[in-house]
Amino acid sequence: MIGGSLFWGLPEGPWREGDPSETKIGAKAQQNKLGIELEKEHPYGKPIPEKTRLWWENDPDFQSLCLRHQATVRRGAFQTTLPDPLPGEEHNVQLAASIIAGKVVNPGEVFSTNGAIGPRTTERNFQKGPAYYGSQVIQTVGGGICKIASTLYNVAILADLEIVERWPHSMLVPYVPPGQDATIAAYKDFRFRNNTGFPLVIWAESKDQTLYIAFYGKERPPKVIWQHEILGRWDYQTIYRKNDQLKPGEERVIIPGAEGMRVRSWLTIEAPTGEKTIKKRGVDYYYPLAQVVERNPGKRAKKLGTIDRH
Repeated sequence: MIGGSLFWGLPEGPWREGDPSETKIGAKAQQNKLGIELEKEHPYGKPIPEKTRLWWENDPDFQSLCLRHQATVRRGAFQTTLPDPLPGEEHNVQLAASIIAGKVVNPGEVFSTNGAIGPRTTERNFQKGPAYYGSQVIQTVGGGICKIASTLYNVAILADLEIVERWPHSMLVPYVPPGQDATIAAYKDFRFRNNTGFPLVIWAESKDQTLYIAFYGKERPPKVIWQHEILGRWDYQTIYRKNDQLKPGEERVIIPGAEGMRVRSWLTIEAPTGEKTIKKRGVDYYYPLAQVVERNPGKRAKKLGTIDRH
């Protein structure tokens, strides 16, 4: 899918439609209900300021790589944090980051995330990790590496590169704002074209549950700012499962629910001259994620805590 999202149909359930004439201010008024403040810095996914020096930039081998390709200017950098990784998730992200680190994208070349990472198999040391399948969370080998695709997407946007293919997740993810995610699968890829006229160097590392990716080239890009408008939302449903091992009246949230959402996104691009242009990024649709609760029926319900989804 080029520059937008594919949508086969929306789930049944309560739908809250936004006013068609609603502006960003109108969307901002809904923030308390959503638990998401689109106009503020995201807690887990955010650009890395230009003045912040990344540790690998002091490495002689990295510096030599950039010098060979005249890529001494950081065009964009982004970080995403896994607030509470599920089994296999952080391992897969670290492995995929090590694979793409040092990749060089020549002028006019299209970078494919699937092509760069390669097959996600146990033979290549990938583990089972969480992945979205429709409106469910499942375990699959290589699960969790969509953090790589989402972070690459945000860096490519900051670097003002041409987006060739990008697919949103079927449900919201916690590590980037709505409308700024990208997913990959056997039949879905994230791809961008190096339209700068000079080689680009990609570097990626993951540590302390945070993924860092940066692009390096010869020239600085214009200033790029994300903007979003929430067009509508769905409530999530709660699924109860009986668990006789719990005490009578106790319940435990296994998977916290998340609202479904329809989001319009666009970019404001400011040239060094001060001239501003708007680039539309389309409308993304996210299914609600059902909340799963285990309980032993009783007169009282005592919550034992939650396990965050991926």
